Amino acid sequence: MLKFNEGIDIVQELGGIQKAGEALQLLKKRLDTEQFKRIEGFKNPYILLKIANAIVMCEPDRVFVNTGSEPDKQFIRDMALQKGEEEPLPMKGHTIHFDLKEEQGRIIDRTFYVANDDELVSSLALRMGRQDALETVRKGMLGIMRGKTMVVGFYSRGPAGSPVSNPAIEISSSAYVCHSAELLYRNTYHHFEKEVEKLGHFYTNIHSEGLNRPEDLPNARVLMDRAHRTTYSYNCTYAGNTLLMKKGNHRFSVDRSVYENRGRELAEHMFITCMKNDGRITGITGAAPSGCGKTTTAMAGDMFIGDDLAQLWIAQDGSIRSINPECGIFGIVEDVNWEGDPILMQCLRKPGTEVIWSNVLIDENGVPQWIGNGEPAPAKGRNFQGHWERGMLDAKGKAIPMSHPNSRCTLASTALTNFSEMAEDPAGVETRVITYSGRDSDTMPPVWTARNSDEGVVIGACIVSAATATEVGATGVKRAPWANAPFIPGALGDYMDAQFKFFASDRIAADKRPVLAGLNYFLTHEARGGTGKKLLGEKRDVKVWLSWLERRAHNEVQAIDTPIGLLPKYADLKALFKQRINKEYPRELYDKQFSLYIDNIIKRIDLQIEAYGKEKNLPARLFEVLKAQRQGLMALKEKYGSIATPAQLEEAAGK
Repeated sequence: MLKFNEGIDIVQELGGIQKAGEALQLLKKRLDTEQFKRIEGFKNPYILLKIANAIVMCEPDRVFVNTGSEPDKQFIRDMALQKGEEEPLPMKGHTIHFDLKEEQGRIIDRTFYVANDDELVSSLALRMGRQDALETVRKGMLGIMRGKTMVVGFYSRGPAGSPVSNPAIEISSSAYVCHSAELLYRNTYHHFEKEVEKLGHFYTNIHSEGLNRPEDLPNARVLMDRAHRTTYSYNCTYAGNTLLMKKGNHRFSVDRSVYENRGRELAEHMFITCMKNDGRITGITGAAPSGCGKTTTAMAGDMFIGDDLAQLWIAQDGSIRSINPECGIFGIVEDVNWEGDPILMQCLRKPGTEVIWSNVLIDENGVPQWIGNGEPAPAKGRNFQGHWERGMLDAKGKAIPMSHPNSRCTLASTALTNFSEMAEDPAGVETRVITYSGRDSDTMPPVWTARNSDEGVVIGACIVSAATATEVGATGVKRAPWANAPFIPGALGDYMDAQFKFFASDRIAADKRPVLAGLNYFLTHEARGGTGKKLLGEKRDVKVWLSWLERRAHNEVQAIDTPIGLLPKYADLKALFKQRINKEYPRELYDKQFSLYIDNIIKRIDLQIEAYGKEKNLPARLFEVLKAQRQGLMALKEKYGSIATPAQLEEAAGK
């Protein structure tokens, strides 16, 4: 069991300051008059101790306290340009940041949870004992900011006033990190302490990019101290390793939902969007591993709330509510184009939006270019590895892509034309649909729903997805037990128990229970009897799948009962395709997409049973659901063979 505030606080141990009065004296000594005035009003001793000890540990030449004012934001933008962390582009408000060539994703092999001796850590993660972590931070971070400016910012991960928001301090010498924070999170300097007092906690993040050299990258580390809710990161540049308010603090939020508020809250790797239907607004969240379409799916909704993270809780009225901890997008741009993502493209290609680009190609005209943008590709330019020309090969003779698969754009959500002000409502969005998905090219249909909450939890627990470029060194198709898998700090059994308890809670009103569903728009032609890896359908079809789920949540469409859950009927989808995206939907395509390829599904079920069987203390309900699904599929196979069509599934369900 995780115990908060247990064991030494590493930054306090290395800084040596134990009392708030000492911290205030240190701050007065090390900050200039203006910056000290910005900090002296803080009374919370823990806030003062974290900042003062970080200063002693890192030894910056100067400390800048970011109040979130426009002059302070401009100071950070200018600092990013002066340091060379960003370069200006011809379009006003656009800059380019290049990460180290060798660091284009999360360094999962150098990312550790700091744990006390009796704490369990997820079997999917790396663990470091507290004493080893102390020595690691001592070796890696003492004096790391000499000659640099430390920026201290105060943020809220979620709308101020929400019961599930999380205050966070961001301490970094990277102006790029601080610039990104201003786009992605809510600067709450003026009422930060009030939020901390109300919620009873805050997160702390300490980062320095070091000398930003490739030779230092093997010594880069990301450490997350769960007991003291403090992250440490050094010698790295990619935002997934440095912008610790994002996935670092998300991990702390997962811990809070599992070990403090089990059955009442969740912290998930999910988008949040809303669909409109004759004046009705229905909230939808959706989980998917990084790089598996969360941004595209969020944009397909009628009202954009968020594209990556969600905090969910059961409100007093018996509804599930969701907020987005972020207020911006750190989105993958590969395959973002006018056809599939017109709203985002409007921000990226037309003036008026502040955008930080990372790891795309900058052509000879200073225009960002990336794979899959649907535009004529340039012959040459600059990208993540330096000068680039079409046909260039790397040392192994492999073609160097125009842009890295994990190229990103960072911008504020308010720039989107479908952005909804509901995103800033502390009461959150009433959530009636929850989806789970991955890059599944050959197994599951585009959309299906669970018959009950337990089966819905199992959909989320059993994602299998092609690896993406978001993690350094990841390849092939692999299990993603929960889209949240990389960010679950504790034992998987604890996390899964929290999921079952949350969705089965009797605190959820009967008429407000959500539909839990699977979503998959990565099926390919070759997986359904055709040839080629092209998608069987289009990305924009996801608007139809979401529209069907919206209607299913309000009991307005019927479904076909199958061993894996409930499938949509052809007539409903045909009408929705015409209504929502003005597109014909032939019966032949429906049959290909919604036939069950039984052997593939059974193979995936067996994979999950075997893998989860190696875990400790998993809820038995997981295996009961999987074995029942397997039995039902085998019965279908015996009757219809290895492929069961929707017509056959309807026939089987009728008996």
